[in-house]
Amino acid sequence: MYRYNDFDDAFVRARVAQFRAQVNRRIEGSLTEDEFKPLRLMNGLYLQLHAYMLRVAIPYGTLNSAQMRRLAHIARRWDKGYGHFTTRQNIQFNWPRLQDVPDMLDALADVQMHAIQTSGNTIRNVTADHFAGAAADEIEDPRPVAELLRQWSTDHPEFQFLPRKFKIAVTGSPNDRAVTRAHDIGLRMVRNAAGAPGFEVIVGGGLGRTPMIGQVIRDFLPKEDLLPYVEAIVSVYNLLGRRDNKYKARIKITVAENGLEKIRALVDDRFQQIRGQFGGFDQELLDQIEQSFAPPAFRAAPTEAFEAERAANPGFRSWTDTNLSEHRAAGYAIVSVSLKAHGQTPGDATAEQMDVLADLAERFGHDELRISHEQNVILPHVHKVDLPQLYEVLRANGLATANIGLVSDIIACPGMDYCALATARSIPVAQDIATRFDALKLEHEIGPLKIKISGCINACGHHHVGHIGILGLDRAGVENYQITLGGDGAETAAIGERAGPGFAYDEIVPAIERLIEAYLAHRETPDETFLDTYRRLGAAPFKAALYPEKEKAHAA
Repeated sequence: MYRYNDFDDAFVRARVAQFRAQVNRRIEGSLTEDEFKPLRLMNGLYLQLHAYMLRVAIPYGTLNSAQMRRLAHIARRWDKGYGHFTTRQNIQFNWPRLQDVPDMLDALADVQMHAIQTSGNTIRNVTADHFAGAAADEIEDPRPVAELLRQWSTDHPEFQFLPRKFKIAVTGSPNDRAVTRAHDIGLRMVRNAAGAPGFEVIVGGGLGRTPMIGQVIRDFLPKEDLLPYVEAIVSVYNLLGRRDNKYKARIKITVAENGLEKIRALVDDRFQQIRGQFGGFDQELLDQIEQSFAPPAFRAAPTEAFEAERAANPGFRSWTDTNLSEHRAAGYAIVSVSLKAHGQTPGDATAEQMDVLADLAERFGHDELRISHEQNVILPHVHKVDLPQLYEVLRANGLATANIGLVSDIIACPGMDYCALATARSIPVAQDIATRFDALKLEHEIGPLKIKISGCINACGHHHVGHIGILGLDRAGVENYQITLGGDGAETAAIGERAGPGFAYDEIVPAIERLIEAYLAHRETPDETFLDTYRRLGAAPFKAALYPEKEKAHAA
């Protein structure tokens, strides 16, 4: 993984010192909250419903054991003993005291971490496929490119006050695990006819109150042109993007109002203007960065003990069936550690659990961890011979839930329990759904199913691209939950269709149960997923299950 050089270290330390002075001025009263707000947002500090919240960047989801231990230390010393991993591969601390935040940032800087540009109208934390560098289907590890983009975008003088926040995601695999089509810019590595790797460039995706799937602005972009082309896109957006209405300020609206062809022509013109200014420096820097991402020294070892344990231990076998993914190296597996134990808050990890994960990465995982946009933790490089030991440690610490990709592996925003923008609760709904289907013992029978929950129209829970999406709203002071169906965040991306009227808080779990009963009744084979069945049959049988009284009235 990338290690800071002297410039990086000095830059982050200077930002911490600058912010420490700003915090002191706020505490002593020489800065009002309105004056302080843009300064704190530049350093990832929000004012939430009950307290300040610090959002820490985990660039492209990659960290090592020392960094994970430091997150645990921060949670233990300055928060309430836990952190919340987000869909943007960040971690949030929900209860810091303002006077402690500079110390927290100093502690992060000690392990080459920061909170810069995790908020504000700038280019946010660059995200990537959480299996990057390990996945068997990968063309190339996309993290060097993500790191190049991180360095380029950090404190870029032209892009610190964009019309609105700007998000970039990158994947090196044809199977899109980075939700690239729901980002302002999505980068999917592809090969051209000659077999050379480059990028399909997607622009104008985004969720929120106006969800849109991104459009392909360039079918194939050579790697050496990536940085000037991305800069050209952001430059065009910075000039064209609306600043009169924040709800129409994202690049998705800019593309929709101007048309893709006009945007493409403007970007191509700007690209030609600035391409020569890079002078190959970006490629020299990329070459240096790529050296930091050399694969670990994989070892060869027999896997018979792994297979024997699978045969002898049903719990271990169930966990390996759901929580392991194919690795590019023989004998290895990618381990997804679920932070979705039934009844727990999705994405939360205690300080003790973070320490355990750091220990496991050091002992068994070549000192690498990843955070997924699905709010789980990944150990990307574990030899199968070590999996029985690893599983026992996870099980002893409440981290061995065998539910990756299943109905209880729910993405949920913090909702009204924490967020000042939320209009409904998200966490209790996710907990209730998980515990209900655990009680029914149907998760594995149901198979792959992505439920995503947002507590307001800003869609931080990605409900628009859930196979089943749930949006919590306020209706005359009462929580009301709308359901969307058929969303997809993968390479076959789609925005879910609203099913109909919303449901009260005490009705939403039974409604989800009826949906899934309808799926089980209508699927053609056990291998046909919920999304496949929905695409084959359309919404009608699912709407009938959601609104049985309406169906009876219609039949009468």
